[in-house]
Amino acid sequence: MLGNLQDFKKNVLAIIAGVLLTLAFSPFNYWPLVFISLAIFKLLLVGLTKKQAFFKGFLFGLGLFGSGVSWVFVSMTLDAQNGIVIPLFMTLLYCSFWAIFPALFAYLFVLLQCKQYFLNSLLFACLWILVEYIRGEWIFNGFPWLQVAYTQLDSPLSAYIPIVGVYGAGFVILLCTVLLVDSFLIRKGRYYCISAVMMIYLLGWLLQGFNWTQVSGESFKAVLIQGNIAQKDKWLINNRELTLQQYYDDTIKHWDADIIIWPETAIPAFYDEVKDKYLIPLEQQAIETHTEIIISLPYLDDKNEELFNTVRVLGKQQGMYKKIHLLPFGEYLPEIPLLTMLLEKLHIRLGLFTAGDKNQKLLYAAGHHFITSICYEDAFGQQSIAQVEQARFLVNVTNDAWFGHSLEPYQHMQIARMRALESGRYLLRATNTGITAVVSDKGIIIQQADLMTHTIISADIPPMKGLTPYAKLGDKPIIMLILLILGVLISLKYKDEKIL
Repeated sequence: MLGNLQDFKKNVLAIIAGVLLTLAFSPFNYWPLVFISLAIFKLLLVGLTKKQAFFKGFLFGLGLFGSGVSWVFVSMTLDAQNGIVIPLFMTLLYCSFWAIFPALFAYLFVLLQCKQYFLNSLLFACLWILVEYIRGEWIFNGFPWLQVAYTQLDSPLSAYIPIVGVYGAGFVILLCTVLLVDSFLIRKGRYYCISAVMMIYLLGWLLQGFNWTQVSGESFKAVLIQGNIAQKDKWLINNRELTLQQYYDDTIKHWDADIIIWPETAIPAFYDEVKDKYLIPLEQQAIETHTEIIISLPYLDDKNEELFNTVRVLGKQQGMYKKIHLLPFGEYLPEIPLLTMLLEKLHIRLGLFTAGDKNQKLLYAAGHHFITSICYEDAFGQQSIAQVEQARFLVNVTNDAWFGHSLEPYQHMQIARMRALESGRYLLRATNTGITAVVSDKGIIIQQADLMTHTIISADIPPMKGLTPYAKLGDKPIIMLILLILGVLISLKYKDEKIL
């Protein structure tokens, strides 16, 4: 009976540890909690069998994703006729799926752990980042949400981000965590562990003042429009003219700007439906006033019967970007029959979009090339640095109206900040309902619109040149290093077992 009670307490603690990790992310931003959460999780795995570790990891994952991506439920209940039963079931199913990844991590950790305590700690750090990488880059086109590095954007450890990116910075966080845990559990080497953490933080603090990129030319004026069109009204035919008129009125007030940016699918119509009567006249005015307008709308290629989510530049320098990284269950549907049936019952509109070519030319505005991302494409660091040497700033257009006042818009804004810091470029982020913002090359928000407001913000943007170490090397070096360390640790484990 006592053993069952103890195990129950540990199960509850695993869930709590997962929730604590959510509190380290935006909008809460209690970034020290990442170390407490992961330390508790590591201690909970001591002495467990592989099966027990998998279950503890699953509970930790339920705590993390059940609290951290609770906004999935919000997106499914925008339509009043959906009720709450099926959305609750779908949210539980969704969170349970992603909870498998902490469970897989815990299983592998117990399977591969060896006798040396420090080596086990190194194993913990490497395995965590490897599982994050698999989840973030491979599964369902990648789901890089709630990766630990995002918690440190406002801590001294953020200085590692432009050097080693989200996975490298995450590895640094895990190292600090396991070293702190080791300092409490072992006497020999305790002060070495504490000293190592202090050195990591000191180096981070010193690196914060280092500029990896430099200003390249005169600043230009950018205006970002947050239209605040409710998702339930966005695609209604009766509202189309009102929406188009609103964006037109907001735009013509700012012909003194060099760039005016609209949110993702700000135009609720296909390109050909609004081209002649709306876009061409608007573009003529933009040319006359020496302004470029960056718009977003779906484009139907009748010849190939393909639908694209696009960004276009209206003005002297015309261009079109087709979204590359499509959103699963939103812009394309993975072949999972049960989910297809449930989504249809929820009356959730499913896209049938085609992914754009990975080697598209950069768009050009205000005399500079820029990196374009649409919605959650800004969650993928490799995509944002693919041609960054030619680019002088970043543009992201997003529609987070599906998620209301939930955690998602804040988490998404935190993710977007990471791309500015990794690339050493200013980010101009225009969203439909928020959070629209201008982010500096240091990942600092310098202008921001309130959530769920019709707002226009503007700022003078310095074009940036040069490359951060991460922009030069990407994720491959840190992932290869982690795989190398894991290979050595596994070989040492089996070498010791053979000796015994």
